[in-house]
Amino acid sequence: MESIDEIDLTILRHLQKNSKITAKELAQILNITISPVYERIKRLEQLGYIKEYVAILDKVLLHKSITAFCQITMRFHDKNSFENFELEVKQLEEVQECYLIAGQIDFLLKINIHSLPEYYEFIKIKLAKLENVGTLNTIFVLKEVKQDYSIVI
Repeated sequence: MESIDEIDLTILRHLQKNSKITAKELAQILNITISPVYERIKRLEQLGYIKEYVAILDKVLLHKSITAFCQITMRFHDKNSFENFELEVKQLEEVQECYLIAGQIDFLLKINIHSLPEYYEFIKIKLAKLENVGTLNTIFVLKEVKQDYSIVI
C-alpha cells in the first residue's frame, strides 16, 4: 500500500472529527494551497484510507434510544454455518454492527431500538429464525459513557 505522510495524517484527523470541513479550511490549517488538499483527499479516498462520509444521527430524536448488544453462540461451528449466518444477519436492517468474536460467544450484534417490545418482536420474528442460532443473550445499555468514532492516528 502506498505510504502517507504527516500532512495526509493531519487531513485524516480533521476529516474524522468533522467530515464537513472544507478544503479551504484544511489548507489554512496546513498552511498550503487548496489544490494539493483536494488532490490529497482524492488520493486518500482512492487508496481506501477514507471509506465513506457519514452523518452521526441522534438516536433519541429518532426514537431508537435503546441500545442492545446481542451475544449469539452458534449450534454448529463449521465454515458454511458461519458464512450463512453472516449473509443472513447482513440483511437485518435493525443490526447496526455485527462482529465475529473469539471466546465463548461467536457473534456480537449492536442493535438500536425504540422499546423492549420492539426488541422482543425482532428476536421472535427475525433473529430466532436464523439458521444455526444456538444461544442468545442480550445486554442493554443503561448509559453511554463514551462514544467516539475516531481512530487515533
